[in-house]
Amino acid sequence: IGRNPTDAVSPPKYQPDEMKFYDETQVAQLLLAAHGDRYEALYHLALVTGMRQSELLALKWSDLDWQKKTLKVQRQLKRDDRSNGYYSPPKTKAGKRTINLGSGTIPILRNHYEHQRLERLAAGNRWKENDLVFPSSIGTPLDQYNLLKRFKRLIREAGLPDIRFHDLRHTAASLMLNHGIPPLIVSRRLGHSKVSITLDTYGHLMPEMQNEAAELMDELVTPVAIDLHQTAPNCTITAPSPFGQSKCDDNSPHI
Repeated sequence: IGRNPTDAVSPPKYQPDEMKFYDETQVAQLLLAAHGDRYEALYHLALVTGMRQSELLALKWSDLDWQKKTLKVQRQLKRDDRSNGYYSPPKTKAGKRTINLGSGTIPILRNHYEHQRLERLAAGNRWKENDLVFPSSIGTPLDQYNLLKRFKRLIREAGLPDIRFHDLRHTAASLMLNHGIPPLIVSRRLGHSKVSITLDTYGHLMPEMQNEAAELMDELVTPVAIDLHQTAPNCTITAPSPFGQSKCDDNSPHI
């Protein structure tokens, strides 16, 4: 054909899903509502690490170092095609990372481990051991759709705004950035390949840091007024002298 028909077409622009996130009060409300829930530790870990849902559901107990308080992200759970296994590598090379955990997270994970041990005993022969941190009630990988339904019910009953599970990742990023965590550290915890991705995605969520930067720059560049002593009109400074010598008429004020 003489020309490409698609040249006359204006392709639609990509419109990313609207980013939503909770503030500190809403996060506290969510975790209070989740207290005692089977997935309490999952919600907590999502908020303190910013991990993707697929990464959380692929975590194994062997990835957790109790002593060093670190967590290795080494795989993610496949969403659809599981013909060649349940797991796949992280999205990027940077996605394979080690995340430090706070002292408050370790007891929550220990409590979750104990509850899982009781579930394993109750399931008996039905339990399929996969060493998963967040498995189903019989040890198999957790279905993401079932988790989403339970999460939606939780936030609805807690009276919180409707968000996606993935928005917990956005919430974690916004909390870190708004509390002065360097973007490079935030980027590494999130598993971004470049810090520029973090800034492009979440830079607009840093108004408090913008205000601090504005005040700091004002202090740095604003000139400071200095009062200089002036020589009396009838005085002269003679040299040479390290400090100069003044000679004034008797009637002139001495400064």
